[in-house]
Amino acid sequence: MMNGYDEKNKHLDDDSFGAKGSIVSAFDAFPKAKPQYVTHTSSGGKWTVIMALISVVLVWTELARWWRGDELHTFAVEKGVSKVLSINLDVVVRMRCDDLHINVQDASGDHILAAEMLTRDPTVWAHWVDAKGMHRLGRDEKGREVKGQAYTAAVEHDEGFGEEHIHDIVALGRKKAKWSKTPRLWGSEPDSCRMFGSLELNKVQGDFHITARGHGYRGEHLDHKAFNFSHIISELSFGAFLPSLVNPLDRTVNTAPGNFHKFQYFLSVVPTSYSVGQPGQLGSASIFTNQYAVTEQSQTVSENTVPGIFVKYDIEPILLNIVETRDSLFVFIIKVINVVSGVLVAGHWGYRLSDWVTEVMGRRRSRQSQGMLGAKGQFEE
Repeated sequence: MMNGYDEKNKHLDDDSFGAKGSIVSAFDAFPKAKPQYVTHTSSGGKWTVIMALISVVLVWTELARWWRGDELHTFAVEKGVSKVLSINLDVVVRMRCDDLHINVQDASGDHILAAEMLTRDPTVWAHWVDAKGMHRLGRDEKGREVKGQAYTAAVEHDEGFGEEHIHDIVALGRKKAKWSKTPRLWGSEPDSCRMFGSLELNKVQGDFHITARGHGYRGEHLDHKAFNFSHIISELSFGAFLPSLVNPLDRTVNTAPGNFHKFQYFLSVVPTSYSVGQPGQLGSASIFTNQYAVTEQSQTVSENTVPGIFVKYDIEPILLNIVETRDSLFVFIIKVINVVSGVLVAGHWGYRLSDWVTEVMGRRRSRQSQGMLGAKGQFEE
């Protein structure tokens, strides 16, 4: 016959007091609780949502930092200095092609007739600027930039020094590029000249200038009324032609207020190397190019001075190395785990603290309520 104690406890489930297992289970650092003994609260749900949002934001930030990588800028003396420097030029001048001279003179004393090495296409000024003097090519009707129209190269003329990630610059710089075509005249009378192409020059200090026919050089004298050195520089770079990199003078529009006007640009060219990964390591990629800083001066000159566009450049004897490195995927995963774990621990303590505060406040309210009822009962007696 079963006694009262056995009758009361015969329905108890031993599993409710913990799982049975081997000796190894005694060292379990992750104790489990039965679902029937877990209580879901609204405050716990709120803290869970907050922790999830914070985790997503922090993980996204960590992913962006990992994708961007770390950039290291170092200067060094350029090794293996080359003797040849390429200048890539694409400029539109508001004068006829037959009325313009473009020449280069460097510190070694060499004179180069750049006009014979560049392509010269008659064009119409209105095809390149609108009434306000802004670029028309590459922009919509509101003046906003539209990608892919400034050049018909395989890359878009939209990235620039220091504006994009190094891996994007290297990837775009390794693609083939070509010059865009000059817009067709469609029966219009040309009033401007587009000169574009690459020049192979000595890698020394020098200058190139665009002047009028018969001024500064021998030739038939051009009427002064035909002078108009308003110009648009779509490309001015040194080294390999990389239209994906925007240089300081690219997309420059300068308008001459009179016939005798002189534009001067002073450039300081710095050889630059972009690398993804340390150079020489497996999987690294690099491109070599040049950056430059520019100072501009323009002024109206007298009729005794030669007007035109003058660009003076100087080559700096240093090399700027820009290297992009990033952590391995394993290290990135470890960082993400640490971030999520930290959020969970902080959220757990925050929940426990808020739950404790709520409990203490509830007790105080309960005591105050009981005291008021007791006092009221005493007066009734």
